[in-house]
Amino acid sequence: MNRVLILDANSSDTRFMSGLLTKAGYEPIVAENMDIGKKEVAKLPLGAVVVTAMRFHRGTARELIKWLKAEGYRFPVIAVVDNLNGLDAIEVMQDHGAVAVVQRPALDKQLTETVGKYVRPADSVGLTGDALIPRPSDEFRAIEREVSRIAASKANVIIFGESGMGKEHIAREIYRRSNRTDKPLTVLEAGGAALVGKHDPASGNSEMYNRIKGYFNNAAGGTIIIKNIHLLNFDKQSVFLHILSTEHPDVRVICTAEPELLEMVTEKTFRPTLFFHLREVDITVPPLRKTSGDIVPIAEFFLYCHADGNKGQVKRLDASAVKALKVHIWPGNIRELRNVILLAADNVDGDVITATDLPISHSSPETRDSLRLRNPNTERQMIADALTQTDGNLTQAAKLLGIGRSTMTYKVKQYGLKQ
Repeated sequence: MNRVLILDANSSDTRFMSGLLTKAGYEPIVAENMDIGKKEVAKLPLGAVVVTAMRFHRGTARELIKWLKAEGYRFPVIAVVDNLNGLDAIEVMQDHGAVAVVQRPALDKQLTETVGKYVRPADSVGLTGDALIPRPSDEFRAIEREVSRIAASKANVIIFGESGMGKEHIAREIYRRSNRTDKPLTVLEAGGAALVGKHDPASGNSEMYNRIKGYFNNAAGGTIIIKNIHLLNFDKQSVFLHILSTEHPDVRVICTAEPELLEMVTEKTFRPTLFFHLREVDITVPPLRKTSGDIVPIAEFFLYCHADGNKGQVKRLDASAVKALKVHIWPGNIRELRNVILLAADNVDGDVITATDLPISHSSPETRDSLRLRNPNTERQMIADALTQTDGNLTQAAKLLGIGRSTMTYKVKQYGLKQ
């Protein structure tokens, strides 16, 4: 049963909300103040939701959300507000960090419907869910702030990042936090069969146009997510451009793309006019190797999900496993890390995972933007980063940078770096 934590100083309203949620099939938990709320949050399963008043005993919604983020909890927070108009409600979401608001006078009409948009069964989260994975890096926290800001707007978005970085999860999070969640969501793969069709604009009968136009019609008032927009061929680009620039449908478009899209625009293999229609705002997700502080927390998150899904003990990483995870470049990013961790968790009999238990492949293709030395202006910092990531091990740092150990030794002395 899905749990919903309620923090509210109004006892009659908490009883009313509990009744509504129980009737709708949820398990409500009431906390009277911030201290009790924090203890109850620690007990919440994945997929739970927090419903909070703007003010309650010894705390506020803003303070609660700040604490949740600081502690690494990613439960959606729904704020109960008093008679605010639409603009005020958006301000609450932007300034306080709530994913949605419900009006106190309309609890009976809004509460269960809004909770239903964000709560998910625990067994559908983590391994198969599409929620954002908790990550402590400053870079990812900045992305989370951007998600909230962009979700409150109507702008079309392109999310840039390498394969395996969870771009679609970010796209879906923008949708979930927007005011279009009561309208259709359509997800299309730019290189997939959903967009296949003959295109003959001269004949006035284009199968491709009719198909793509149909998706926009079905998503009226809602959102279309187009995955891997860089895979659109020129004919498909032309159809999308015509629909967006001429017909102006009431549909928000959120795209994901690998960094090569920017080169394609420069080289005119992707139409610049379409690019700027789609990229009214953008988010860039750095590869995992550039936020190495996220590697172990993400791995531990997958271990928690594995234990939760298998109703077993959470397995832990020993020091050797942590070091092995940190020194790998992860060309497959989070997707590759997830596969490695889940395979290790499945195959280890005990509760401790060591470096030898990690099925890390060393036959991966070289990353396009790796730590390999190319730019003398950034060389010193790259070497310092590699040393930090490998705890000062020259051999491993040299491997990470794609250079020989003797070259590494020379560079360390050249720049006066400490091991």
